[in-house]
Amino acid sequence: MGKRDSAGRIIAVVAAVTFAGAANAGCSIDTLTLRDDAGTVQFTVDVADSNEERARGLMFVEEMATMQGMLFVYERPQRVSFWMRNTLIPLDMVFVDDAGVVKNIHPMAQPLDETPIFGGDNIQFVLEINGGLAAMLGLEVGDQMQHPSFGSNAVWPCEIN
Repeated sequence: MGKRDSAGRIIAVVAAVTFAGAANAGCSIDTLTLRDDAGTVQFTVDVADSNEERARGLMFVEEMATMQGMLFVYERPQRVSFWMRNTLIPLDMVFVDDAGVVKNIHPMAQPLDETPIFGGDNIQFVLEINGGLAAMLGLEVGDQMQHPSFGSNAVWPCEIN
C-alpha cells in the first residue's frame, strides 16, 4: 500500500483486492481493513481469540484465498513469538499494537519451520496472510488497521451506528 512503485505488484492482486468505499465498510467480525496514505484494502479474516484457537492457528490449512487471513487477538499487549509447526503454506505475519498500528512485519515464514519468529513487545494482534502478499501490497510499519477487536481506543475505531 505505502510504496506502489511497481504497477505489476498491484495488477497481480487488483482483482482480489476490495477497496473500502466508506470509512466503516469493514467493521464486521469477519472483515479487517488496512489503510495508509495511499488507500485501504480489506481482508476476510477468521478470528482466533481463545488459547485453543490461537494454538491451532492456520495449522493444516493447505490453501487460502488471496485476500483471506487469520487475526490473532490477545487479551492485552504482550511479547509474542510464532512458529510454523504443522503450517503447510508460507505466511506473512503482521504484528499490531493495541491501537491497531502495524509494528512489525515478518515476510514469508516457511512452512513447517519451528524456529521462533519474534513479533515484538506490546503486541496485541497478529494478522497472518498469504506469504508474499504484504510486500505485493506494500504493507509497512505504521499502517493502520480497523476491526471490531481493536475497540474504541484504536487509532481508526469502528463507528457504532
